[in-house]
Amino acid sequence: MYNTVKQKLANGEQVIGGTIDTPDPDIYRAMARAGFDFIWIEMQHSPLTYQEVARMIWAGRDLPAIPFIRVPDATEGDVQKATDIGALGVIVPMVVEPEKVEAAVRFAKYPPVGARSLGGGQYGELWGSNYRQTANDNVMVVGMIESPAGVENVERIAAVSGVDVIFTAATDLFSFSGFAQGSPEYEAMVTRIKDATLGAGLGLGGPVQWRNREGFNFFQAPTATVLVGRGARDLLNETEILAPIEGSER
Repeated sequence: MYNTVKQKLANGEQVIGGTIDTPDPDIYRAMARAGFDFIWIEMQHSPLTYQEVARMIWAGRDLPAIPFIRVPDATEGDVQKATDIGALGVIVPMVVEPEKVEAAVRFAKYPPVGARSLGGGQYGELWGSNYRQTANDNVMVVGMIESPAGVENVERIAAVSGVDVIFTAATDLFSFSGFAQGSPEYEAMVTRIKDATLGAGLGLGGPVQWRNREGFNFFQAPTATVLVGRGARDLLNETEILAPIEGSER
């Protein structure tokens, strides 16, 4: 088991992923050594290419954060490329029907579990020469519920063999439903997702602000650009009077 995120979840721990939506390998490395359990590489809502993401993952190959990719869709091409370049997590957006996560599992897993093509890629250099024998136990599939229609099918989605985490997309659930966080209608949807997910023995995801919600254990933190702004504000409020040794900030 080299997917430490999967191992931590199995141990009952919470995991947090920092989000990357820019192609700079140095930014990726800074995030990957900041203490996050995984990196949420954002390819649904960014112009990132698989070639750029491959370089980012390779740049962080010696760092502990595990690469996860939110793919644009659960197509064979998207999932195959994500796994070939070394992602150990495939995050599937906009899940309404169970068939969508079924497709992601099928294309993320080698036979006999799935129908992933052997192909090539940098996965072997990242995860070892026995990757073909170990990948099915290490590659995770995360399904995102973002709409009331997805909530209506969450029990069927959570029952899909091979899915590891069901993620509640907090802001999109508001956007699609019109119900604000904290309202009875909104919280009823979150509770239904939670009950179905935990009932199926899966990980339960949400934004990092939900760390204290009961049952949740898989979280997305803000993007690197947001964190840069927060870090700058913290720096401007510092009272330290001694300058750090150049290069020691890392």
